[in-house]
Amino acid sequence: MVPCVAVFDIGKTNKKFLLFDQNYQIIKDEETSFEEITDDDGDSGEDLTALANWLRSTWQTLEADTNFDVKAVNFTTYGASLVHLNSQGEPITPLYNYLKPFPLGLEEQFYKAYGDKMLVAAQTSSPALGMLNSGLQLYWLKYGKPDVFREIAHSIHLPQYISFLFTGQMATDYTSLGCHTALWSFEKNSYHDWVRAEGLDKLFPPLRQHSEPTEITFRGKVIKAGLGLHDSSSALIPYLKQYQEPFLLLSTGTWGITLNPFAKKHLTIAELKQDCLQYLTYTGNPVKASRKFIGNAHEVQVKLLAEHYQKPADYFKQVAYNESLIENFGGSTSPDAANEVLVKDKIATAVQIELDLALYNSYEEAYHQLVVELAEQQIPSILLAAEGDTNNFSILLVDGGFSKNPIFMALLQKTFPNLRMKAGKSAQGTALGAALVMDAF
Repeated sequence: MVPCVAVFDIGKTNKKFLLFDQNYQIIKDEETSFEEITDDDGDSGEDLTALANWLRSTWQTLEADTNFDVKAVNFTTYGASLVHLNSQGEPITPLYNYLKPFPLGLEEQFYKAYGDKMLVAAQTSSPALGMLNSGLQLYWLKYGKPDVFREIAHSIHLPQYISFLFTGQMATDYTSLGCHTALWSFEKNSYHDWVRAEGLDKLFPPLRQHSEPTEITFRGKVIKAGLGLHDSSSALIPYLKQYQEPFLLLSTGTWGITLNPFAKKHLTIAELKQDCLQYLTYTGNPVKASRKFIGNAHEVQVKLLAEHYQKPADYFKQVAYNESLIENFGGSTSPDAANEVLVKDKIATAVQIELDLALYNSYEEAYHQLVVELAEQQIPSILLAAEGDTNNFSILLVDGGFSKNPIFMALLQKTFPNLRMKAGKSAQGTALGAALVMDAF
């Protein structure tokens, strides 16, 4: 039997079950998805019953498969989602979708009672995002559905609910509490005053450290079971485990998100206005995060390039770095660069690309200019997360699609010559983080 760690990785669309061996290589990887259902307001959302049934049946199948010797199990899921339980530990509401609109009247009532919107956002490191602030989901239930609210005995975030299904034990963890929930005061390192004033802190189970996992029985023996992790925090864990030196991580996909897990300063209102926020690592340390919509902009522009130059859609992957084609690049390392971008952009995270393809003789030349413009807009976001000074870091890790882009990586190196550039390996990084936390081997 192969010793391994099991991880359930629950995305909003795809649900995965993975096994990692002693070298943390994936030896089993299954994926499924479910149709969404409608809640009591007619809005679509997760089918919690279907999810729970799949979790149980997958685990039963694993118990019957003697090829694998499971040493531990952990869970990671998307955030901003609360499961509300009655005194018997049963869900009493649907899993409300964080994309639901938040009633304007309730929002006005909340900020009238608890102060300026930006001030509360700065104190909780949570931009005002309505239902995406999971704490406000409870406020909405208390005043919008009081009969339902009175039945709630416990509220737990989705990762901890999945863990509860397996262990029967309820917990609250830092990664769920600290990610744009509006629940946690980063200044006081405790629940924000508004949470206590509304009595909502009494609904959350005790805060528990990931170094203190629970236990379950598997084939008659006791194994470790994790508390569950918010996916954004989980994806950072492989790097925190690997690197001892201070680093910045630029995670690229649809968004270019810069993460600074060595943040030293509280989030400011000015940073919030640029869509900068903070969340907590699995050990409770603050992570400053800033993002730009570069992946989406790249996708739109390469389609235009392919059409204009009559090239395949993915031709950009063949374009080699040519130093002579980036002579006009001047990535700013000024901490004020982010503010300069704000003057141009109505939305801080937006990316403005204005390529006149008539100016370029070839796809290669136009593509170099595209990547230059993307890098020039990503760099202020990196500086924002770095609190204005990259000299406090040794490494800039880049994972995701842009880590394979030689032009983008060269531009970052030219901008930050003091940092070592490393391409991160992010294959199933979220699940890997959940596995590593268990220290099973």
